[in-house]
Amino acid sequence: MKNNNDFILSSITDILKDVVSASAGIGSGIETYPLCDYIMQSVFLKMTGFQEQKMKCICWELATNDYEYRYDFTKTPLGECSQYKDKYKVYQDLIEQIKKNKSDFDILALNKNDILTTTISEIQNNFSNTNLSIWAQNSFNEFINNNNIQVEDFIVLKNAQSAETKLFENSLKDKYDVLYKHRNSCAHNTKSYQQNLPTLKILADENYKYENYFVWFTILILIDKVFIELYKEYLKTLEDKI
Repeated sequence: MKNNNDFILSSITDILKDVVSASAGIGSGIETYPLCDYIMQSVFLKMTGFQEQKMKCICWELATNDYEYRYDFTKTPLGECSQYKDKYKVYQDLIEQIKKNKSDFDILALNKNDILTTTISEIQNNFSNTNLSIWAQNSFNEFINNNNIQVEDFIVLKNAQSAETKLFENSLKDKYDVLYKHRNSCAHNTKSYQQNLPTLKILADENYKYENYFVWFTILILIDKVFIELYKEYLKTLEDKI
């Protein structure tokens, strides 16, 4: 369906552009700082929900065009598509469908450098010199100065003997797991009965540095770009098949 295709090919970055535009008139005085967590949490949930729906739409389109896939999909449907394993399943299914019509397709030929570079640039360009980056200045500076996501962190071979790839390498998957945990915390308001500030034990945790909205936005955009590129290739194989 055209509407599904338009949505699948649309960029999740548009959500960031919307929130920057919507909050521009608020200012960045000290009286506005309490808004930071509410706005960041809202845009974060909007982005995760957007991506969950995109995963489902991709599966629906695959099922529409392939009856064998539809049979398997209806027997074991995905859940909310928010966990890594759900996204990885959609990633595998999409590659398999592409290879059905284009057997020589090589996912490793995807321009990962361009995907990563444009992802980082979009975060910097959207947030630099905005009240959002001022409110969360420490997190933004940490992202700018210590962002350590590399092209080796996504779409890598499972092992030397296999042609199958992992969507995320272990370190990036660890970051995603922190993102997923925070998504659940926001969605179900699990912090409502907890302390407002992290304990020293939490601060000392190696993964605490990943609790950064700008890192999470980067990961979500990275996933989005990978799936958009794969879906474009999928549509091309359908056209070539006709």
